[in-house]
Amino acid sequence: MNLLLRILKFGLTGLLGMAIDFGATWLFKEKIKINKYVANAIGFTLAVTNNYFINRIWTFQSKNPHLGTEFSKFLFVSLVGLALNTYIIYLFHQRKNGTNFYIAKFFAIAIVFVWNFLANWLFTFR
Repeated sequence: MNLLLRILKFGLTGLLGMAIDFGATWLFKEKIKINKYVANAIGFTLAVTNNYFINRIWTFQSKNPHLGTEFSKFLFVSLVGLALNTYIIYLFHQRKNGTNFYIAKFFAIAIVFVWNFLANWLFTFR
């Protein structure tokens, strides 16, 4: 499959994941009043689960019969991404003169996108 098409599919899947992530984060932070970093982790986790299945089937067209192993790899990549995501939000929101939480989150998602694509392409779904 053409690399550009694969990146586009990964990006579209990521947009859906971002909608799930932002929606869940907003719900848990603003309405349920959970700590913003915990809310961020919940949103991220829901998006990761959704993104695994879409990327497995549509983006990378994986035929790997070992779903558990493959999902574990995807989860590992995602957890590293979550750590990066949370650190970037902390850095921008807490340390950089209080950048708006959601703007900081947007920057974090953009940076982590690059990590997630490369790691999943070269490690999870190779």
